[in-house]
Formats: sequence, structure tokens, C-alpha cells
Amino acid sequence: MHENPRNMTQGTFSFLPPLTDDQIKAQIAYAIKMGWAINVEYTDDPHPRNTYWEMWCQPMFDTKDPAAAFMEVQECRKVYGNMYIKVNAYDNTRWRESVALSFIVNRPKHEPGFHVIRQEANSRAMHYTLHSYATEKPRGDRYK
Repeated sequence: MHENPRNMTQGTFSFLPPLTDDQIKAQIAYAIKMGWAINVEYTDDPHPRNTYWEMWCQPMFDTKDPAAAFMEVQECRKVYGNMYIKVNAYDNTRWRESVALSFIVNRPKHEPGFHVIRQEANSRAMHYTLHSYATEKPRGDRYK
């Protein structure tokens, strides 16, 4: 089995220890205070170029209650507790219109990691590809 001593890093706070539920609630409250819409996503393929994860629920554009948004995180954990789950905060301000904050709130118990495939090309150029060890198993069985 391929062991990775570090967690997969994506989004804000990814180099820090996992956030506690209270810290997650505080970040959700901050995002709502800023007027950003919250959504919850999950995946079993956290490849760095896989930016479109599965949506857990519809984006919460009108939610003003951080507890309601955190409830969706908890519900997603109940169903997909052994996958990656993240919270996104979308800023719909004109000219910005993008995710302003994104952070992982759940990880599988075992994170197999990635390896780098190096290929030589013309003129001594090197091409690199990331391969996720998790994708060696079929969807749904990757973190069992």
C-alpha cells in the first residue's frame, strides 16, 4: 500500500491540522457575514485539476444562518464520511464572481496520495503527470 505521511493539500488551511467543528462553524459564519454563498461538495478523486467536485446540495445563496450551512456539512459527512468534503464560499460581487474561500472539512481515514510520472519529450523537455493512487480502485471503493 502506498503511504503518504502528509495530507492532500487543496484550498485554504490545507497545510494546517484539520479544522475542528467550531473552527468550521466560525469560517462559515465569516463567509456568510461577508455575503458569500455557501455550498458543500465531496469527491473520491481529489486530483489537483479536479476542481469540480460533486455538489452535496444546492448552493445556499440566501442562507443567513451558519448553523444551517454546518448542518449540511454534517449530513454530507453521514453519507460520504470516508471521502473528501469541502466548503466553498462564493462571492457574487460584480467583477469577482468566483469562490472567495474554499477549505476541506473532511478527509478519508487513509489518504494514499499521488506519484509523479516523468516522461522525456523532444529537445530534452520533461513532462510530468500526477497519478492518484486512489483511482486505481473503482469509484465507491477507493477509501475502503
